Amino acid sequence: MAQANAILMGKDWLRRYAPGTDVGLALGVVALLSVLILPLPTMILDLGLALSVTMAVLVLMVAMFLSKPLDFTSFPTLLLLTTLLRLSLNVATTRLILAHGNEGAGAAGRVVAAFGGFLMGGDVVIGVILFAILLVVNFMVITKGSSRIAEVAARFSLDAMPGKQMAIDSDMSSGLIDEGTARRRRSELEQESGFYGAMDGAAKFVRGDAIAGLIITMINVVGGLAIGLIRHGMPFTEAAATYTTLTVGDGLVSQIPALLVSTAAGIVVTKGGMEGTADAALVRQLGGNPKPLALAAGAAAVLAMMPGLPALPFLALAGLAGGGAWLRHRNPEGTAEAAAPAQVAPAEPPISDSLKIDMIRLELGYGLLGLAAGDQPRLTEQIKQMRRSIAGEMGFVLPPVRIQDNMQLSSDAYCVRIKEIEAGRGELRPNALLAMDPHGGVPDMVGETTQEPAFGLPALWIDPSLREEAVFRSFTVVDPPSVLATHLTELIKQNMSELLSFAETQKLIDDLPREQHKLVAELIPSQISMGGVQRALQMLLAERVSIRDLATILEGIQEACGGQARAISAIVGHVRSRLARQISDSHVGPAGYIPLITLSPAWENEFAEALVGPPDERQLAMAPTRLSEFMQRLRSVFDNAAQSGEAPVLLTGAHIRLHVRAIVERIRPATPVLAQTEIFARARIRTVGTI
Repeated sequence: MAQANAILMGKDWLRRYAPGTDVGLALGVVALLSVLILPLPTMILDLGLALSVTMAVLVLMVAMFLSKPLDFTSFPTLLLLTTLLRLSLNVATTRLILAHGNEGAGAAGRVVAAFGGFLMGGDVVIGVILFAILLVVNFMVITKGSSRIAEVAARFSLDAMPGKQMAIDSDMSSGLIDEGTARRRRSELEQESGFYGAMDGAAKFVRGDAIAGLIITMINVVGGLAIGLIRHGMPFTEAAATYTTLTVGDGLVSQIPALLVSTAAGIVVTKGGMEGTADAALVRQLGGNPKPLALAAGAAAVLAMMPGLPALPFLALAGLAGGGAWLRHRNPEGTAEAAAPAQVAPAEPPISDSLKIDMIRLELGYGLLGLAAGDQPRLTEQIKQMRRSIAGEMGFVLPPVRIQDNMQLSSDAYCVRIKEIEAGRGELRPNALLAMDPHGGVPDMVGETTQEPAFGLPALWIDPSLREEAVFRSFTVVDPPSVLATHLTELIKQNMSELLSFAETQKLIDDLPREQHKLVAELIPSQISMGGVQRALQMLLAERVSIRDLATILEGIQEACGGQARAISAIVGHVRSRLARQISDSHVGPAGYIPLITLSPAWENEFAEALVGPPDERQLAMAPTRLSEFMQRLRSVFDNAAQSGEAPVLLTGAHIRLHVRAIVERIRPATPVLAQTEIFARARIRTVGTI
């Protein structure tokens, strides 16, 4: 039992401290830092140098097979750790060279001795020259170029971020992508900017590593000669050969991994606009067209015939390039497929795309584009909240709102289009706030006089620094995105019936709970068509009656159809009576009652007598003078009620409600007209006027 517990504890310890865990990484970093202080035996030093070379090769191979730079987001951190590893090993090797260099070539381990002997060919001068060339290539060419590319990429990525964010928000608002895709694209955008910013700083590690390698080499040579001559009494020739060989070997064993990692960094930062892995992209772009291959083959053949040049290498290359050109010429389909991502121009959209209609479109002048992507409240977020609010209030989900710029508008103007037809427009001041007096009139402050676009109320654009003063004086203060969102909401509510399409109606029916499916099966299409249900719902939405209680609406339609009331207006009238409690509740004022304005019996009779035609298609035929008189009295009574702080509804008989509503809609579109049967029996009412 004790042995089993010990085995389990050992496995748990390995899982906790193994490489790839947080504790394992922390221990590894601590071990690297400890090498800077503690002396290492030659066996562990050889293991560390072998790890450095192997890790550099691994990093280079991973960079070669990347599909996109963001697949290697850990590269800046890895660059720091590999640089720290090489510097730590340099310090440990320097300690061994200076302390035991007089003992011979194996004083700093077998790896350093092998690099010092094999790569140098036993000649110190060759080793010094080779080390200097590697240092110049790494420091002056690869590292400097990679640093510049990373710096430019980071700057461009940060500058382009607002535009990319606005494009994502516009695609989501227009319905091209859903919220999850937009969230993923924003996350990728943040990772991209963070990655290039980190690469800009991490590239400095490689450059500093090259400088540190040069300084460490000079210190080793000078310090080794001094120690060998003064402390150990070695002859100058022997001291120079011993310490220089060890120092150059140490420099080579550190510069080769540094060169590999620098090359990997250059591949990663230069791969920003490349599709696919580096090998596939190079083959596709260099060998995708037969003409460059044929010209290269011809140039190699000409060089092979020049006197003094070896013919065999150039003829071999000419044959390879010519064979590749011939294969590409015989296989144009493969060429087209290979070159498609880089050479083929995007196809023009089909003409049928111009027939598509945006259900809701918000066009912004260039001065208002910042409202869709900026530090101030996002317009797209407010539109999303508006759609969610209308869905909960009215009972169906609005189509996505497409946001786009319109250079034909003035810089601070916007336009709202419903089904491509302009529904309203207005102007905003993006760097100001809109102040309104709840009691009417223009606020007594410094600012630009204007009208609130949604309801036409007098208002004032004020400087943001005056917000606290305006709030203290009990003025209503609204920011530009909220002003636009309010106007958009009001315009949508005015045209909501047009936004309920046949497909949306079908979706509402399909989304009903399972217990309502039998009702739907009995009602549609035997008693009424889906188009008839759509029309009934549109008539309810036209008067801002919520269709969220769809089950009750369908029950009302079934009752009306069972009573042989086939006209949609008669069906809707019966449905409204079934929704009496809902309709009455929506018109209860702040005082807890429904303020009513009633028609006198004389007007009731006159409207009833003016109806002509068959019962299902009644038309109002009233004299124009009487209609004009009715409108004047209606306007007068409602204005008096508004001065008293009331927002009343007009109450009529059920048989004339629809015709009275048609008249009232022309002069007071937002005034509700209710039939007596639509007032809930237990609702509190108060008559505030009579026409």
